[in-house]
Amino acid sequence: MDVFSLVLNQMLLMALLIVAGFILRKKNIVPNGAGSILSKTETYLFVPALNLINQINKCTPQTFKENSLLMLYGLVLILVAIGISYPLSRIFVAKTEGDAKLIYRQNVYKYAMAFSNYGFMGNFLILGVWGEEMFFKYTMFTFPLTVFCASWGLYVLIPKEKSTGLLQNLKKGLLTPPLISLVIGILLGLVGAKAFIPTFLLNALDNASKCMGPVAMVLAGVVIGEYDIKKLITNKKVYLASLFRLIIIPAVVLLALKAVGTADEILCLTLVAFACPLGLNTIVYPATYGGETETGASMAVISNILAVITLPLMYYVFMVLL
Repeated sequence: MDVFSLVLNQMLLMALLIVAGFILRKKNIVPNGAGSILSKTETYLFVPALNLINQINKCTPQTFKENSLLMLYGLVLILVAIGISYPLSRIFVAKTEGDAKLIYRQNVYKYAMAFSNYGFMGNFLILGVWGEEMFFKYTMFTFPLTVFCASWGLYVLIPKEKSTGLLQNLKKGLLTPPLISLVIGILLGLVGAKAFIPTFLLNALDNASKCMGPVAMVLAGVVIGEYDIKKLITNKKVYLASLFRLIIIPAVVLLALKAVGTADEILCLTLVAFACPLGLNTIVYPATYGGETETGASMAVISNILAVITLPLMYYVFMVLL
């Protein structure tokens, strides 16, 4: 129950920061385009700093060996999630019949069924509730999710006429700053490089890493603030998509893992990675490549509002009651 209270408090904190970002944008205190600047700051500075400092501090040959199985769990689960995203997406856009807009909208739902905001929001939640030890395990677990998110996820969210193909996206995905920093951090941790890194540099990484969570939540609010909120919350299909994203998909996965006797720690990592609300990629990627952003914005708004209630409840049901 103490952890349940911490999860609830952390979700309320995140919601408050999202609302703050939303107000900043709606009142034009931050200008149009601020979301892009914050997003790049997160991608190129704060997330890499978090990955580097955590892996340098926590990754050793022993801890890597002890937790390497987590990557296999993450790989299997994301492959299953991607597999079921294809039939699930047809619930929301049943017949495309060669219509490029409908095909693209179906792809947005496909992405939403496969990925939650396991990165920015999941990182913030794990760090705030369970701390750095658990975050190290979480990065191991979500490593495969990051690879597929940046490759297959980019592939489905880029309009086909502008896509360079799945293999090219995989190459791009492997060269993103968060993933590069994670790999470098693991290697530095494994060879014990911390003893040779100047203290001021470690302190700089540590302080930059602490900005990741709050800035990510403000970023979410700023991006959502670009849209007409009344229009976004009237899309009925998005409520059904949020139900799948926040409750049905993680519940089915967790029940299956419990049925085979999976350890509680892995269940907790799975819950956070798959029960978070939808992230901003369904807005950022389409906006960058000329795709439709309204569906993704609707899901981001509605799922983030509902997650304040659903995520703590999911934790209570699956980690306390069952």
